[in-house]
Amino acid sequence: MIFGFLKPPPLSPRLHRLKNTALFGSLTPLELKIVDGLMHERRYLPEEIVFDEGEEGQALYVVMSGRVRISHTHERRPQVVAELEPGSFFGDLALLDNSPRSAQARAIEACELAVFFRADFLALMETDAVIGYKIALALARHIGQRLRDWMSGSRPQIEAL
Repeated sequence: MIFGFLKPPPLSPRLHRLKNTALFGSLTPLELKIVDGLMHERRYLPEEIVFDEGEEGQALYVVMSGRVRISHTHERRPQVVAELEPGSFFGDLALLDNSPRSAQARAIEACELAVFFRADFLALMETDAVIGYKIALALARHIGQRLRDWMSGSRPQIEAL
C-alpha cells in the first residue's frame, strides 16, 4: 500500500477502552490522546469506597477494569442502583457542578478507574473547544437519555450519578 504511512497507528488498549465509552466515542485518536493525558489513574481494592453519597462531586470515573457498584440510601437502607463493568462511566454530573453525590460508588472487585476531574474538563473546554464540545454534547445526550428513561418509568440501570 503506497499510502500506508498515512494510516494512524492502532490505539493502545487504554485508548481503545476510552474510545468505546459513549462519552469519548466521537473523539479522533489524537483527541483521545489529549483527553487521556488529562486523566488520572486510580486503583481500588474489593469493597473499597470510590466516593460516598453526600460527598462533593469533583470528577467523572471510567471503569477500565473490574466492576463498581453504585448504591444509594433509601429509607435508611442501601439500594443497589447499578453494577458497572469496563467501558462504563459514572459521576458525570460532577463535570458540570459540585453538587453532593447522590449515591455511593464502591469497588466490587479490584478495579482500575480513569478519573477526569472537573477542573481539567473546564480547562480543556477553554484550550480546545472542539474536544470540549464533543464531550459536552455526548454528556448532554447521555443525561437526556437517562431523564427520558426515568420519565417513561423504565428506570434502567443508571450509569452515572
